[in-house]
Amino acid sequence: MTIEGLRLLIAGVLEIDPEEVSDQAHFTDELDIDSLLMLEISTRVDNAYDVPENTVLTSGASTLAELYAALTSQLPTEPLAQPLIRPRPLSDPAVRLFLFHHAGGSHLLYRGWAQHFPDDWDICLLEAPGRGQLQALPLIDDCDHLVDYFHTAIGPLLDRPFGFFGHSMGALLAYQLSRRLHHEGGPLPDWMGVSAYGNPRHAADDAARPHLMSDGELRRWLRDVGGSTPQLVDDASVWSTFAPVFRNDFKLLDTWTPPRSPEALPIPLSVFGGSSDELASEESLLSWQTSTTHFRGLHRYDGDHFYLMNHQQQLAAAVTAAMRSATA
Repeated sequence: MTIEGLRLLIAGVLEIDPEEVSDQAHFTDELDIDSLLMLEISTRVDNAYDVPENTVLTSGASTLAELYAALTSQLPTEPLAQPLIRPRPLSDPAVRLFLFHHAGGSHLLYRGWAQHFPDDWDICLLEAPGRGQLQALPLIDDCDHLVDYFHTAIGPLLDRPFGFFGHSMGALLAYQLSRRLHHEGGPLPDWMGVSAYGNPRHAADDAARPHLMSDGELRRWLRDVGGSTPQLVDDASVWSTFAPVFRNDFKLLDTWTPPRSPEALPIPLSVFGGSSDELASEESLLSWQTSTTHFRGLHRYDGDHFYLMNHQQQLAAAVTAAMRSATA
């Protein structure tokens, strides 16, 4: 985080020249920032930087300089040693649930989810390198290599019932990691949930190759298909930060080769999706039936590719029920 990045972000919200957002310009008196604008600034900061939720609103800052000081005081001073965030780590949980994020995203996709699950569940959020608190690490643009990375991180935690849930790119990673565990004879997930991503066997049929698009084409494509939150695509300063991550992750998806005749996994599998998701049709979601010996159905919710942002509690209830049924 830099003060210049914050200046550009605030100027983008206010639709003014960044020079007008001086370090000492008073938010209310000089910049006319009301409560709604401050909420928009807070939302964009939450999406752009890994700070505790609502830090902007609770900081009491009245100038850019004060806000920058308040935000940087909340940032971790050292990167995480591993790609695993556990909001409420338990030494002896009944269940561990591992959550895999989408392309261009981070573990923040699942911010706040832990509170919706049983108290004796250990909720484990996986973070790919090159983002969030792992920004100092190089990005990984190969699916097998990222699966290796996650496998190493979670291996010691597979000593009790566990499940995988992955959204979009995260669905592919959850699936590939499950295949890896199956082939190696290791412990298997008791249940797997895949969200907003069609059966990997058919992934290569998609003509779109986002990682090869120009910057302008990629932003337009993301807008058209709802493949990202508007804050990331529409704000030039935020986009410049996240564009390399998007391009890296799309390369991972675009260059992955689906197995020709994959064995159906002996893992109960549930599918989730948004009713108006242009990236994952109902047909593509239902095609997951061929990838498991225990298909547990398709659950659809109102919304687009990021339907889950508005259905946290309902999704958590569905995941809890599916996991409990699989381990009964």
